[in-house]
Amino acid sequence: MDNLTHSLVGALLGQMGLKRRTGLAMPTLIIAANIPDIDAGCTVLGMVSLAMRRGVTHGPIAMVVLPLLLTGAMLAFDCWQTRRGTRPEDRPPLRPGWLLVLAYIGCISHPLFDWMNSYGIRLLEPFSHRWFYGDALFIVDPWLLAMLGAGIWFSRRRDNAGRPDWRRPAWAACSAVAVYLAANLGISHLAAMRVLGREPYPAIVVANPTPLAFWRREVLWRTADRYGSVSLTPWGDPEPGIPSRPIGMSDPRIAQRAPGNRESTAFLFWSRMPVAEVQGDTIILRDQRFLGLTGGRFAVELKP
Repeated sequence: MDNLTHSLVGALLGQMGLKRRTGLAMPTLIIAANIPDIDAGCTVLGMVSLAMRRGVTHGPIAMVVLPLLLTGAMLAFDCWQTRRGTRPEDRPPLRPGWLLVLAYIGCISHPLFDWMNSYGIRLLEPFSHRWFYGDALFIVDPWLLAMLGAGIWFSRRRDNAGRPDWRRPAWAACSAVAVYLAANLGISHLAAMRVLGREPYPAIVVANPTPLAFWRREVLWRTADRYGSVSLTPWGDPEPGIPSRPIGMSDPRIAQRAPGNRESTAFLFWSRMPVAEVQGDTIILRDQRFLGLTGGRFAVELKP
């Protein structure tokens, strides 16, 4: 998911009551909810970075180590402010045990929400390169942002007014988010099953979420040699005779050119649904999930 969503998740956890457990609780939760994305720095490498994104920093070793590092950094920051005399007087004392617990809670929330979209995560990296996908949310979901933002805003208003029930709006938003996530997982599953059971009886189906219309799915399908898509809603049926195109990955020139190309090696390691387009003597590798949304961002050219 986008980093605004991750930040709001951390803030909502704080407004559910966790921010009162220790000093620096809220910044710890928000930073922890974003910290696995430190691998975003590798994007300076261009297409090669696809082999590194959502990998080791989202895996089990990172889930153990990153909260420890963050807790140490927050304790050091508090000590630094104390030495300089700039520590806020109203900041509660830091409780290292609770600070570590909050760092783990925030950090673990990150792969949970990243798993919800079709980009996915390599959850077991470096022990396994397998990708995990929820196929339930678009990478920037305005409905999810609205629920998170509303829960935080109403909770903070009550807290600032000194009301004892200030946690209630945050808990209500958390419950609404849980229902929303479950509903979207169900919609994606039903959409995928409906396409799997119809001609051309594909081997792979991905119910790709769409922006804004959370109830709609752009269902991507693949047989052994062709691919296509169909737009579905929970109350509609796929039309017969769905148009398709050849996948093109069996072109022998790909096997000849890809091994010596760092970008294509990274792309094929990352891609879930690769397709090949021939333009003259150039072969362009793309991923079926991102054909319409990102233009040439996820594309590699294999030239003679």
